[in-house]
Amino acid sequence: MGWSWWGMGLGMIGMALFWVAIVALTVWVVLRVAGTRGEWTGGTGSPALRILEERLARGEIDLEEFRARKGAIESAR
Repeated sequence: MGWSWWGMGLGMIGMALFWVAIVALTVWVVLRVAGTRGEWTGGTGSPALRILEERLARGEIDLEEFRARKGAIESAR
C-alpha cells in the first residue's frame, strides 16, 4: 500500500503517451503514402508543355523558341 494515487497517475501518463505515439505513427504513414504519388506537374495538364518548360529551364532552348513551340502545342489541341 502506500502508493496512494501514483499508480493511477502513471497509468494516465502512459496511456496518453501511447495514444500520442499511435497518432504520430498514423500521420507519418499517411504522409509517406501521400508523398509517393508522383511528381506535381504544375497544373499544365500536358506532358508536352511540361517537357518544353523543363527544356527552357535547363537552357536547351531560348525564350523565343519556347514561345513558338508552346503556341504550336496549344494550337494543336
